[in-house]
Amino acid sequence: MNGPSSRPTSGATPEVSSGVRSLEVRWIFPGRLETAVAGWFGRFPAGLESREDTYLLDPQVRGLSAKIRGGGGLEVKAYRGSPGILEVAGRARGRLEAWQKWSFPSSPIRRDSGDDPARWRPVRKRRRISRFSHAGGQIVARAPGPGQEPRCEVELTDVRTRGQDWWTLGFEAIGPAGLLRSELEATAALVFAHALPGGVELGPDQSRSYAEWLGQRPCADGDAVVRRLLSLLNRFFDDVHAVTTDDATPGEIGVTARASGSTRSP
Repeated sequence: MNGPSSRPTSGATPEVSSGVRSLEVRWIFPGRLETAVAGWFGRFPAGLESREDTYLLDPQVRGLSAKIRGGGGLEVKAYRGSPGILEVAGRARGRLEAWQKWSFPSSPIRRDSGDDPARWRPVRKRRRISRFSHAGGQIVARAPGPGQEPRCEVELTDVRTRGQDWWTLGFEAIGPAGLLRSELEATAALVFAHALPGGVELGPDQSRSYAEWLGQRPCADGDAVVRRLLSLLNRFFDDVHAVTTDDATPGEIGVTARASGSTRSP
């Protein structure tokens, strides 16, 4: 696999975890983010983050999204199906998507002279992130920070790739599977209590994940996606010669390579 290569950090190599399950909805629009929309989101405390993520485009594996996050760290997401539509009457309608994701710590990426840039797509992001969780029986907004309680993160992000500007609004709920939808819906009700300015419409035509926006397609068979994930990871670690162990066979190397569930949003 050509492209930005990374080397996992040294140390013990625990087995692959089961990954982190999330429920998400996202809308992506062309053009620059309007100041009025940023002001609308400014009702809530938010953290700010700027980074460049590099997405793998070739080979395309249906139902999988792989990227090098910021300066280092391989992250892989597997699509697990859609439980339906998020609808906030008169304000927003979008497709809910269930994902399972893994994070692989690594050192900063590099580009070797023989890399094919067409296989990878750098995407620059400036993210405003608010976290919502239950407190006293109601959903409240908090600035991002450590914590394992069920929560929903909402991001408003400026995006730039291939010299073009885009912007996106996304929701991601993490926690016990039985609470994900209710957590996301309660957060959406609070966020959309005020309509977006300027007549912005959040509809199904703009509702898509980063993976779909970049030209990949979802896959209905979640188990098949996970099998492809393990195959993809083996290829990644074999190609960059990133993992060496005394005990592992070549076919086992990628599967034992310091994987952990990621709680960071896509």
